[in-house]
Amino acid sequence: MFWLVVVTLIIIGMAFLLLEILVIPGTGVAGIIGFILLGIGVWQAYVYYDASTGHWVLAGTIVGTVAVLVYSLRAKTWRRVALKTEINSRVNIIDENKLKPGDVGKSISRLVPGGKAVFNNEFYEVRSLGKFIDPGVDIVIDKIEDHKIFVKLK
Repeated sequence: MFWLVVVTLIIIGMAFLLLEILVIPGTGVAGIIGFILLGIGVWQAYVYYDASTGHWVLAGTIVGTVAVLVYSLRAKTWRRVALKTEINSRVNIIDENKLKPGDVGKSISRLVPGGKAVFNNEFYEVRSLGKFIDPGVDIVIDKIEDHKIFVKLK
């Protein structure tokens, strides 16, 4: 029955090490807890069984931990759970003939400072020049820089 406690401590310790490496790297808390649980599991094997059994548990823990870490860090391991979607959206592609500074449009969403507006029956992502603009308000294009449309109140 005590083998169950030793094995459980070692498995939970490995889980905390994986958590430290893959999910919350840099904090160290999960890694320290993982090493402590692994150590307690091996120590319990030495205390409640003989030294030979403790050596086998220690060797098995080291080999098992290295194997789990190597397997979990492989690229193929996480393909089944990784997102496979791609971002197909695009930046405002502004045709110089369609939009120019001085054009009048209407804000569709609240511009705080960014939002949506409509110019010439086409929707664009726009930015206000500092002030928040409510939806449904007439706006005017102030400037266009790097595919960004800056607007102000009309």
